[in-house]
Amino acid sequence: MKGTPLTAICPGSYDPVTLGHLDIIQRAAEIFERVVVGVVRDPQHKQTLFPAEERVGFLRDALAGVGNVEVEIFSELVVDFARRFGARTIFRGLRVTSDFEWEFQTNHLNRTLAPDVETVYVMARPHFSFVSSSGVKEIATFGGNVDELVPESVARRFTEMFAAVRPGAPVSPRE
Repeated sequence: MKGTPLTAICPGSYDPVTLGHLDIIQRAAEIFERVVVGVVRDPQHKQTLFPAEERVGFLRDALAGVGNVEVEIFSELVVDFARRFGARTIFRGLRVTSDFEWEFQTNHLNRTLAPDVETVYVMARPHFSFVSSSGVKEIATFGGNVDELVPESVARRFTEMFAAVRPGAPVSPRE
């Protein structure tokens, strides 16, 4: 890996991307020369609301001003995705202790499969520690305002999706 730029990956389902996700990715971009955001095509045990291509679009739109970040779809093991891009670091955010438990187990498996790939964790900023994609989807489904939780393109998309279901029930006051 000598001679290659210091590359990290930020893998996830991003269904949808939240402002908390973007904060973690931007923090990675401040530390690493190159960051590849990996959008898993079909997350195991999860039904996605948005197709992978749309999730990639949300991320690319939100990260357009960050020059050292790329966004790609992947369908392989996270460590194989890291190796494909020459990354030796998986960069992850932690919100609460339950995140740590899952990440601890996943890290052990990743280290078994790829001892040369390290995982680095950063704590979510306090105002993002409660934000999750599943929580955002639930709020939007019931007509709640998600403007302070997701990028504008995602809030707009929720408005389009749920206005057809409940005409006249705004999801976003940006309208």
